[in-house]
Amino acid sequence: MKEAIASLRGLSMRYEKGGRRVLSSLFLEIPKGRILCLLGESGCGKTTTLQLIGGFLRPEEGEIWIDGTEISCLPPEKRPVSTVFQSYALFPHMTVLENVCYGLRFRGIQKREAGERGREILSLVGLSGCEDRLPSALSGGQQQRVALARALAVRPKLLLMDEPLSNLDAGLRVRIREELKELQRKLSMSILFVTHDQEEALSLGDEIALMREGRLLQCDTPEEVYNHPADRYVCDFFGKSNEIRFPGGEGFLMRPEKIGIRRRGNSEEEEGKGAGEEIRLFGEIQSTEFFGFYREYRVLSEGRELLVRSPSAPILSPGEKVTLFFRREDSAVPLPYLRQPSASERPGT
Repeated sequence: MKEAIASLRGLSMRYEKGGRRVLSSLFLEIPKGRILCLLGESGCGKTTTLQLIGGFLRPEEGEIWIDGTEISCLPPEKRPVSTVFQSYALFPHMTVLENVCYGLRFRGIQKREAGERGREILSLVGLSGCEDRLPSALSGGQQQRVALARALAVRPKLLLMDEPLSNLDAGLRVRIREELKELQRKLSMSILFVTHDQEEALSLGDEIALMREGRLLQCDTPEEVYNHPADRYVCDFFGKSNEIRFPGGEGFLMRPEKIGIRRRGNSEEEEGKGAGEEIRLFGEIQSTEFFGFYREYRVLSEGRELLVRSPSAPILSPGEKVTLFFRREDSAVPLPYLRQPSASERPGT
């Protein structure tokens, strides 16, 4: 069992008395020395959760435990956490080093020691030599590193990050993400990273907690939430899937990359009978698109269009007859059994 640095126990919250609950009895364990990405659409409660942990809001119900201590009633400056905000919140009139050391003065750290710690942290985030510059002289990526360094300087038990990369362009966002992951491993930091970006959560998180309307839907590794989502909503949130149903009522949600594709043979022998529990469908290519490391095909099969992504299939053209194949165990979500109505039960009979 993984050790938790923080535990949220039955957190509930609404901003107005008698108003809509923003959080509804949230239970969540934040693993120690790992990155937990808190993910969800706007308004799902993820930023409210971060603000409750940081002490910027008070819960209506529930408890917040960090490293064995209940902290729900402590002010922000007394909590063993530090926050990196989306806006960076750097002081424009202070140098980089002064910004990084700002929080240390409230923790009784002497000026000389604070300066040494600040320079050490700036070196870790790749900003040695920038100590005397003002934030306005830095790029967006450098400002983000300063904000991160300031948060790390106080040596928090839990680092809170509220969509910190959303103001960066796509290429820089990927680079900072990689740097953050490397720094987290080096320092064994415990991080709660709030984001609405599925790709960011899948690539950065050791675990992902997906929220919807103030409730936790699933918390697991990126591989598990993608390949074995808890329900239809979780499945659709992480990308496209095909709904495949059979006359007996059996059905699957199948990821496009889990479906194999090949040209249809002229006989059963050419087709091959499939291995084990392999299921086959027949169809016709409707369109094809090339995305570099894979091709995406839209295939019409038994009156429905299926999406297939394949890195290794032969180049197929619209109009070609194909065989699709997949295994039950590769389905993202087995669909509930829907019994087909008998003739007497059908409308108009």
